[in-house]
Amino acid sequence: MNTTIKSTGPVRQDRAITVLGGPTAVIDMGGLRIVSDPTFDAAGPQGYLSKTAGPAAGEDAVGPADLVLVSHDTHPDNLDERGRAFAMSAPLVLTGPLTARRLGAPAVGLSPWTGHSLPRPDGAGELTVLAVPAVHGPEDAERDADGNVNCEVTGFVLSGQGLPTVYVSGDNASIRTVVEISRQVPDIDAAVLHAGAARVPARFEGRPLSLDGHRAAAAAAVLGADVVVPVHHDGWAHFSEGLPEIERAFHEAGLSSLLRVAPHGTWTSLVP
Repeated sequence: MNTTIKSTGPVRQDRAITVLGGPTAVIDMGGLRIVSDPTFDAAGPQGYLSKTAGPAAGEDAVGPADLVLVSHDTHPDNLDERGRAFAMSAPLVLTGPLTARRLGAPAVGLSPWTGHSLPRPDGAGELTVLAVPAVHGPEDAERDADGNVNCEVTGFVLSGQGLPTVYVSGDNASIRTVVEISRQVPDIDAAVLHAGAARVPARFEGRPLSLDGHRAAAAAAVLGADVVVPVHHDGWAHFSEGLPEIERAFHEAGLSSLLRVAPHGTWTSLVP
């Protein structure tokens, strides 16, 4: 599958994903268009972070979303100004409880292990979105009053009859958390992993805030996923690893066949 998003209007795909750059992915499943962590701003400074490239496709090319997933709203590399406007124009945003409180409607906050179902336009029942935990930094880092490292971050598992079960990690750096998810949801078919080893020198001694290549490969092995789509490894200056390091780590682990890498804006099947 090598169809590319066109600015003249999006065509819904069947169980497919396209990465637009940074954390932003468009997932078409069950007749629904789902956008994760929308970031549509142009390159430039974003507070203490620096965006080095804009998205492969803008809001008009993506078209209206049926559902937006926001892992967290406190960092501009996961939700920038245009991404926030895009999210708030959708009929439904699923995120964590603290983030939903800040965003307001149409955001719905899901605590870990809480699900939300919505009807599928393809007429085959419902799509269920399960919120799962994420740790945005080292396991041993100090936690805030709400028990979070760095901030509240939510991952998601999408599932439904006849659909692949898809895990979207959000900015999770914890293999222990991936193990917990694999125990609760043992049949994950595809994993969308934030795998750029984000680092900010002032935070946690510069240790990674998201998965690096080796931990992404370990996560893929733990999950037993047949398809792995790496995201959030380019477009920002604070990523310490890019696609070459991720591909090398999967090669060293003997898991290269799981990786699905395509030019940004190009559709890739979520089915092995």
